[in-house]
Amino acid sequence: MSTKCLIRRQLNNQYYIGMFLHVNIVAKIITGPRGIMNFRAGSVASPEDMERAGRLREVLDNLTEVNASVPIIVEGKRDVSALRKLGVDGEIITLHRGINLYEFCADISQRFQKVILLLDWDEKGTHLTDTVSSHLRGHCEEFSNFRAILRLLCQKEIRDIEGLPKLLKRLEGDENTGE
Repeated sequence: MSTKCLIRRQLNNQYYIGMFLHVNIVAKIITGPRGIMNFRAGSVASPEDMERAGRLREVLDNLTEVNASVPIIVEGKRDVSALRKLGVDGEIITLHRGINLYEFCADISQRFQKVILLLDWDEKGTHLTDTVSSHLRGHCEEFSNFRAILRLLCQKEIRDIEGLPKLLKRLEGDENTGE
């Protein structure tokens, strides 16, 4: 499996996109100041959207790195699926798995010294975050910024973890690729 990365540079008010497959250049796309055109999808991402997408990717890369040794707690299976699509491959635990919240927190605090609480930022998710974090006091505070930063970067467009892949595709100008 090869690693692909997208690199963007502004040079003389034009954006150069280089998609690299290892060291070989696969495609170079040049567009004007309107934004970066994804020719396959026919959509345009503004420089602001691309910057926001880059920041989201950076947060997700950091999350993936931390998740190598610290499990993530999410609300449900669709959240797990969304994080997997985004490349998060460490342990992910679903909150809703048939036991009450108190038993869940007791089990987590016995099994793990640290966890990442990544619950949705809608009303229910906020309430759950407050409740679970109070029961897991000392286990989740160190990584609480992940949720706060993701919430900020998503603005009001989405209010849940499962919407992250679609938002990221839209911000990158790649929402109609069928992937």
